Amino acid sequence: MPQQTAPIELYYWPTPNGWKISIMLEELGVPYQVRYIDIGKGEQFAPDFLKIAPNNRMPAIIDPEGPGGEPISVFESGAILQYLGRKFDRFYPADPRARTAVDEWLFWQMGGLGPMAGQAHHFRQYAPEQVPYAIDRYTNEVNRLYGVMNRRLADRDFLAGDYSIADMACIGWVLPYERQGQDLDDFPNLKRWFDTMNARPAVERGLAVGREKREQTNLRDDKEAQKVLFGQRAR
Repeated sequence: MPQQTAPIELYYWPTPNGWKISIMLEELGVPYQVRYIDIGKGEQFAPDFLKIAPNNRMPAIIDPEGPGGEPISVFESGAILQYLGRKFDRFYPADPRARTAVDEWLFWQMGGLGPMAGQAHHFRQYAPEQVPYAIDRYTNEVNRLYGVMNRRLADRDFLAGDYSIADMACIGWVLPYERQGQDLDDFPNLKRWFDTMNARPAVERGLAVGREKREQTNLRDDKEAQKVLFGQRAR
């Protein structure tokens, strides 16, 4: 594993997508510096942040020791996980078959679990009015996706066999399962994985990054923050 001397800059807020990267950096044990991007205050729209994250979403990183020794910025949580996995040759196997399995479950999270759980959260927690169809639609879809994970984990400890960035990508989206209208007792294999993940010290440390800031934020009642997060159009 290459030695990292200068800290990686992590542009971050304590959300399921942010947790992916704080967990990975804790697992790697490399130096990093957190730069909080308060998404409820609109800091993700600052011009300097948009230079490295043009989709105005965190997380993003700047690695001062990028390819060829030159700095590189990376946005999109899945791309960051892959970049760090390749650079440090950990949690992202070099073997093509094993790497393909990791990619499958990483992209499954990016395209399915994350967006669907996010919509379930929105309509169950933040929508200004109850929309029963939307609540049922996304709650049921998250339930289906939990079932996919439960079947996958029936004969293995982790999603791609060995512990990998795919597991790091998923844990934050399962963590608030109750707010998604789910009961982990309905998914015993997933529950075993969930408990195993939460018992890892680096996962615990990664989830703790910025916890006090998250606890001080009440998006359910902060209408101005909701406007920032949920009312954006192209400018």
